[in-house]
Amino acid sequence: MGSVPLRVISAQDCTVEPIRTQSGIFIDVTWRRSDCETVLSVTGWLQWYVELDCNPFPHCVINQFLSTEDFVFNLEKELSQLNFHSKSNDLYKFTQSADLNDRMEPCITELRLVLLGQFRTWLSELLDVELEPTVDIFCAKYQHTDVLLCHDDELEGRRVAFILYLVPPWELCDGGTLDLFCTDEHGQPQCVVKSLVPSRNTLVFFEVSPVSFHQVSEVLSSEKCRMSLSGWFHGPSLPRFPQYIEPPALRHKYTPGDEKMLHKWINQEYMKDRYQIQVQQEFQENSEICLSNFLQKEKFQEVRAALQLAEIQWLTKGPANKRHYEYAELCSLPQCVQECWKLFSSEDFYLLLSNLSGLKLHPLAKDNDSSDDSEDDEEGTAGRQDCEDKKGLKRSTDGTSAACVGEVRRWRHGSYTLLHDSESSREFGLDLLLTLGCFGWQQDSGGFTSYIAHGEDEELLTVIPEDNSLALVYRDTDTLKFVKYVNDRSSSHNHQEPPGTFYDFSFVYYE
Repeated sequence: MGSVPLRVISAQDCTVEPIRTQSGIFIDVTWRRSDCETVLSVTGWLQWYVELDCNPFPHCVINQFLSTEDFVFNLEKELSQLNFHSKSNDLYKFTQSADLNDRMEPCITELRLVLLGQFRTWLSELLDVELEPTVDIFCAKYQHTDVLLCHDDELEGRRVAFILYLVPPWELCDGGTLDLFCTDEHGQPQCVVKSLVPSRNTLVFFEVSPVSFHQVSEVLSSEKCRMSLSGWFHGPSLPRFPQYIEPPALRHKYTPGDEKMLHKWINQEYMKDRYQIQVQQEFQENSEICLSNFLQKEKFQEVRAALQLAEIQWLTKGPANKRHYEYAELCSLPQCVQECWKLFSSEDFYLLLSNLSGLKLHPLAKDNDSSDDSEDDEEGTAGRQDCEDKKGLKRSTDGTSAACVGEVRRWRHGSYTLLHDSESSREFGLDLLLTLGCFGWQQDSGGFTSYIAHGEDEELLTVIPEDNSLALVYRDTDTLKFVKYVNDRSSSHNHQEPPGTFYDFSFVYYE
């Protein structure tokens, strides 16, 4: 069959010619990436087989990649007999096989040889880059609620990513799409501009670059399994942009208040000196505590109802490679919610936090390092010092520099935050989290906050949403946090209004 042109917006044309082999279909393309802007159409025989597009970044879709259905069936059979291991962290949840380079099954072996041979040679010519004679390849299964969130695949040496789909008949409503993001002026992912629905025996590949942001959307089908062969070819990495540093959130010092406000809003148990001592001792031992029924019942119900029913302006916060949730425009909050916000920002609340945590957030906070005739105070001081030694807690001397940042947030299906390094996340800080509208929330729906040590996978602490529960967590410079993706199971929580939605006040206090 002769060459069939792909129409592109450029001075040069791409020439495409299909070449069938025993276990694959490949195309011979004369294409300079600098000439490629947008593929408008594919005419003739190739429109059912090849789609080459450069929006939002260069990628290619090859339908009917493997030449016979028998080969596909036998390949699936071999893959289904592999051992799969669960993988879950802030970025993803799915199951995956070990690397397939050492597998000796006939179809896996043949496909691997084709990828390393003809296909790698063709990719090298297409990209005008020498690809190494190695390939990372594994099998992944995505089932109900599995997801891989926004990332760019960039890791030293990765040059081309590929996915071969081995799925049953698949529709958009099943989820599991490969979503491609455009980028903003800072090189950060902006929004999804193209979604590729998985199709059996279809191969997708793209060049790994600083702008190749993509995700596997959550699988919504409870009956289908999105199985694929995925991996990377290796070669010299493309130059990276200078790392974009987000402007830090504006911190503010406490605002004037009065003690009457505390008694009006906060459960009276937490206002008693004896109870505050108990809370502080537990916090000093663990650097975290959850205080149930923190707000007065009627105040909690009033704020919860206002958040659920009022006309509030909710703004989406990104970028998607770091976070995706909604936060309230403060001026649009109902009066009672604004009052609650002012409570957490008030001078008297800073002093209360100091008494509950032992941190020096206010000049009048009790100094636990000074001597005291009370045996209980001496034990508390010793416990505090021991906690500082263990946790590396660091405090200012007088509390006059204390400040905070805060948000009122809405969490629903699709919301999450990811681990990332920033100047503020690598500081000592006291996290405050008060959740509302989450009665009966289940951990397998996501939405919980996890704390981990930098560079480690094991979680140090998990805070599950609980109505009217105030969580206090002291983070050191090696502790990071994320909010797990809120998945499709959240829609079954009919206690919320609307279903699967909850809210929180999120503050960080700095000494």
